[in-house]
Amino acid sequence: MTEVTYSSLAGRVVLITGGASGIGAAFVRAFAAQKARVAFLDIDQDAGQALSREIENSSGTEPLFIPCDLLDIDALRAAIAKVHGALGDAAVLVNNAANDKRQAVAEVTPADFDWTMGVNFRHVFFAAQAIVPQMQARGGGSIINMSSVAWMRGAPALPVYAAAKAAIVGFTNSLARSAGPDRIRVNAIAPGMVITERQRRLWYPDEQVIAEIRRTRQAVPDAVTPEDIASMALYLASDESQRVTSQCFRVDGGMG
Repeated sequence: MTEVTYSSLAGRVVLITGGASGIGAAFVRAFAAQKARVAFLDIDQDAGQALSREIENSSGTEPLFIPCDLLDIDALRAAIAKVHGALGDAAVLVNNAANDKRQAVAEVTPADFDWTMGVNFRHVFFAAQAIVPQMQARGGGSIINMSSVAWMRGAPALPVYAAAKAAIVGFTNSLARSAGPDRIRVNAIAPGMVITERQRRLWYPDEQVIAEIRRTRQAVPDAVTPEDIASMALYLASDESQRVTSQCFRVDGGMG
C-alpha cells in the first residue's frame, strides 16, 4: 500500500466496528498509523486483544479495544458510550462488521433472515444513530459504511447478505442528506473479492480459482487487498474529501 499521510486525521477519534480481523484490522492499523485515536469493537476478544498489543508494540500507542456483540444493540450503545467517555467525541465511524454466510434462497428461515440482517445492517443503523450527536457536538465528522459488490452483481448464494448491503447504500444516502447540514459526511465502500484469512478458509481455498476470477472478472487482474480498502477509508475520513458525501465507492479492480 502506498503510504499517504493525512495530517487532518492525527488526534481524531476513530471508531471501527468488527475491527479485530480481516478488513477491519486493516482499518485499525491504517488509522493508528495516521496517529488517530482509535477504538474498535469486535466479538472476538482474543483477536482484538492481540491486535491491540501488536499495534502498541509497533507504534507505542495502544488502540482501545472493547469486546462487543453487535447483535445486542444495548451492548453496542454501552460500548460507544464507553469509547466516548475514554476518548471524547468521535470524528470518524467505520461501520465494518459483517458476515457473508452463504445460503440458497430456499434454505433461508425467518431466523436466518433476522440474524443476517442483524449482523450486516441493523448495527450499522444504530451505531450511526449513536454517533451522530457526537459529530454534531464537534462540528462535523465522517461516517463510512461498508457495502459490497455482492448486491450489484446479484451474488446468488448471498440473497439476504446482498439485500443488507444494498440497504446500507440506501441508508448512507438518506443519512447523508439529513446529517449534511451539520457537516457530517456519509459514504459507503463496496469491496470486491478481498481474500482475507477467513475468506480463504471458508470460501476460496484454491489459489487457481482465485487467480481465474481475478483474470476473467476484474479489469485489473491484481489482488484487491484489505489495505486497498483501508486506503479509501482514510481518504473518506480525512479533510481531503470534505466535499464528498452520499457516494458508494467500488474498490474491486473493475469487477464485472
